[in-house]
Amino acid sequence: MGLSTTDIVRFLETVHPYDTIPGDELALVASRFSSLRFNAGADIYTLGEPLPGLFLIMEGSVEVRDATGTVVSQLSPRNSLGERGLLRDGLAVTSATARTDTTALLLPTSEFKRLMADHPAYQRFFTRGRTNDTRRSDLNTLKVADLMSKPPITCAPSDTVKLAAEIMRDRRVSSLGVIEDGAFVGMLTVRDLATRVVAEGLGVSKTTVRSVMTRDVSGLPPDALGSDVLHLMLEHKVGHLPVLSGQRLEGMVTQTDLTRFQAVSSARLVHDIATAQTVEEMREITGRIPQLLVQLVGGNSAHEVVTRHITDIADAVTRRLIVMAERELGPPPVPYVWLACGSQGRQEQTGVSDQDNCIFISDEVRDTDREWYRQLARFVSHNLDACGYYFCPGDMMATNERWCQPVRVWREYFSGWISRPDPMAQMLASVMFDLRPISGTRALFDELQGETLERASKNELFVAHMIANSLKHAPPLGLLRGFATVRSGEHRNQIDMKHNGVVPVVDLGRVYALQGRLAPVNTRARLLAAEEAGVISGAGAKDLVAAYDLIAEMRLRNQAAEIRAGRKPDNFLAPYDFGDFERSHLRDAFVVVRTMQSALGHGRSAPV
Repeated sequence: MGLSTTDIVRFLETVHPYDTIPGDELALVASRFSSLRFNAGADIYTLGEPLPGLFLIMEGSVEVRDATGTVVSQLSPRNSLGERGLLRDGLAVTSATARTDTTALLLPTSEFKRLMADHPAYQRFFTRGRTNDTRRSDLNTLKVADLMSKPPITCAPSDTVKLAAEIMRDRRVSSLGVIEDGAFVGMLTVRDLATRVVAEGLGVSKTTVRSVMTRDVSGLPPDALGSDVLHLMLEHKVGHLPVLSGQRLEGMVTQTDLTRFQAVSSARLVHDIATAQTVEEMREITGRIPQLLVQLVGGNSAHEVVTRHITDIADAVTRRLIVMAERELGPPPVPYVWLACGSQGRQEQTGVSDQDNCIFISDEVRDTDREWYRQLARFVSHNLDACGYYFCPGDMMATNERWCQPVRVWREYFSGWISRPDPMAQMLASVMFDLRPISGTRALFDELQGETLERASKNELFVAHMIANSLKHAPPLGLLRGFATVRSGEHRNQIDMKHNGVVPVVDLGRVYALQGRLAPVNTRARLLAAEEAGVISGAGAKDLVAAYDLIAEMRLRNQAAEIRAGRKPDNFLAPYDFGDFERSHLRDAFVVVRTMQSALGHGRSAPV
C-alpha cells in the first residue's frame, strides 16, 4: 500500500531540516517525494552511477561502503544518503545496500537543488565546513557568554558583611551575586560596602548582606551582545552586570572584563613577551592565553587563525627565553637552530599544549662546546614549563641529549629511519617531519629538510610504513549513526577530539606531504598543497578540508566553553550534549576522514 502525501508530511515534520520548512510548502515538498521499497541485501545505489535524487530512510537500515568496500556508515530512519554525490557532479561517491527490508523516500535532484537554493537552513544542513562568515572578533558583536571567563562568585543574603568582604578578598573580585534558594536576589559590590557599611559606621560582624545589597539589579541573558553590556552600563552608570537565565545567575560581566577583552590580543601578548625581563613576567602573560582563546572562538575566528595566534605566543616565549639564555651563557660557540615539532611545529596549538623541541648544531661544533647547548636546552625547556608549556611526556625535547645534535647526526637519524622503518622509526619520523625553525640559523635545517623529503618519498617501503602508521588513529565512529565513546572512567561517554579527531587528519596530511615532497608543515596547508600538487583529488581535498575544519572548530569551541565554566580545557567532548544538527555533521565529518584513510590504505588518492 502506497504512502499518501499526508503520511509523508507527518514523517517530514519529525526530520531536520524539513521541520524548518513552512507548512504549506512542506506539503508541496512531500508531494515531490516518491516511496521506494528495498528488500534486505538489495542495492540502493552503487559507486559511480548517476543518482536520481536524495534518499531519506523511513523504515529499515542501510549500509554505506566506500570505494574500497569498507563500511563507513550504517544508517537508520530519518537519515539521508546520496547528498555528497549530488553536491558534486551527481554521481554516487559510495555504495548503499539495504541491511534489512527498507522503505526509503526519494527526493528528485531538481527539488533537492531548489530547496538548497531557497532555504538557508536546508542548505546549511547539507553543506559541510564553515560558511563565508565575515563576523569579526569585535566587542559589540561578541556574545555576553563569551565575555564571562569564570563562574559567578556568590554569597547568601544571611551572610555577614564581614564574610562577604573576605570572599571578595580571597577570590579577588569586586562584586558578589546574592543567591537565595537557588535564585538571584541581588548583588553586593565594593561600592556598597564603602557607601552603606563603612560610611554609615555599621558593624561588619553583625550587618547582613540582605540589609545592604543592591536589589532589582538590571541583568542580561547569555545570548545578549557586548553592545548591550556597554549600553546598559552607560545608561545605568554601573560597572557590574549579572548574566541571568530566568532567576539563575550564570555569571557576571564587569568593566574589568571589558578592559581585559580589549587589551587581550595575540599581537599585544607577543609585544609584552618580547619586552619581558623575567620569567615571572612571561608566566603572567601566558596566563592570559585562555581568555584569548575564548575571545577568538567567540568572535567566530577560523580554527587555523586561533591556533596560529596561540602558537605565535609560544614562539615568542621560546625566542625570548633563548635571548635570556644567551645573555647568561654568552654567544654560541658555533651556529645552531632551535626547532619546534608537534603542534607548535605545525602552528596548531590550542588551550592544551606541551612542548616538543630539538636543536640542530653546526657540524663545526667541538666536544668541548657541547655543554653550552645542554645548558641552553635546560634553561629554555625548564622555563617553558614554568610558563605553562609542560614537559613532553615522551621526552621529545632538546634536554634529551638525543635531540640536541650536530646536523651530521640528524642526517644519520633520518637516513636510518627511512632505510629501516620499524615502529619506533615511524613514530620518530612522524614527529620530526613536523619540524619548524623558531630561532637561529635556519639554513642548518632547510637543506636537510629538502634532501630528506626527496629520499623518503622515493623509498616505497618507508612510505608504506608511514601510511600504515597514519591509519592507527581511527575516527570515533560507532554503529547505527552513533559514536565510539570512552566506555569508562572520567571521560565516559565522551570522544577524544585530539587523538580520534584531529590527529587522523594530521597523519593524513603528513603522508600527503611526504608523497608530494611538500614543504608546508601546517595540516590545513598540507591538504591544500596536496590538492594543488595532484596528490589527492580536488573533490577529496574539498571534503577532507571541510571535515577537518568542522572537527577542529568543535574542539576549540568545547575548550572555550570549559574555560568559561572555570574548568581547565581538555580534548574530550560529549557528542550527545549537542543537538541533532551538530551531532549529525560531526559524524559526517568523521565518515569523510575514515573514507580518506581507507582510500590511502588501498592506494587511492581519494574517493572518485
